[in-house]
Amino acid sequence: MSSLPLAVRDSSTMLRRNLLHARRYPSLTLNLLLTPIVLLLLFVYVFGDVMSAGIGGGGADRSEYIAYLVPGILLMTIGGTLVGTAVSVSNDMTEGIIARFRTMAIHRGSVLVGHVVGSVLQALVSVVLVGAVGVAIGFRSTDAGVLEWVAAFGLLALFALAFTWIAVGMGMVSPSAEAASNNALPLIFLPLISSAFVPVDAMPGWFQPVARYQPFTPAIETLRGLLLGTPIGNNWWITVLWCLGLAALGYRWSKSVFDRDPK
Repeated sequence: MSSLPLAVRDSSTMLRRNLLHARRYPSLTLNLLLTPIVLLLLFVYVFGDVMSAGIGGGGADRSEYIAYLVPGILLMTIGGTLVGTAVSVSNDMTEGIIARFRTMAIHRGSVLVGHVVGSVLQALVSVVLVGAVGVAIGFRSTDAGVLEWVAAFGLLALFALAFTWIAVGMGMVSPSAEAASNNALPLIFLPLISSAFVPVDAMPGWFQPVARYQPFTPAIETLRGLLLGTPIGNNWWITVLWCLGLAALGYRWSKSVFDRDPK
């Protein structure tokens, strides 16, 4: 069998393997999914009036804050699912299954591709579920047409792909599942210091460059622009550059670690 059909066949097998693992052990995925939902409900129903008054500069308007908050929560959902990816990859690397795969006649890169595609699919499903909760509590996107929705979904998929490769690299260099979970925590914390909850201009001046030039803020602002009609400016191409750079970095990192001969 030629190389391309072999790679597709083996990658599909590894994808099914990872999806079956996620189905048989849903507790980790469920716990990571609950975090953005709890934050969404907390900030809407506990802090919503105060936050909306502070952002709008006028009276409290919880529905306005829901519209502001949901795009950031959707990107945070992707960051949360990546912890499960890092843990899953670390388990494979430390429990001996990778050593077994190395002795089998399978395409070498199919193990990584299976993890990446499976993680992206789980991230997008999680985004849809969290988005449904957002719609249920009042989020509306009246300014977005079909093209804007397609672009928004493509942005989420590209963002998930880029950070999944980073999470795979983190999992491969971690000596245990616990270490992988700790190494991937920045992927959850980064949205907390972005424009997900408050505008960057409302932050202390010394901290604004940190929030503005990290990957989550331009992605969130681009998503808001697509769904809510707010100005996007140069955020879209900054987001694309971040995603392409992180995907290339994560791919080279993961591949170099995976291709090393086991000690």
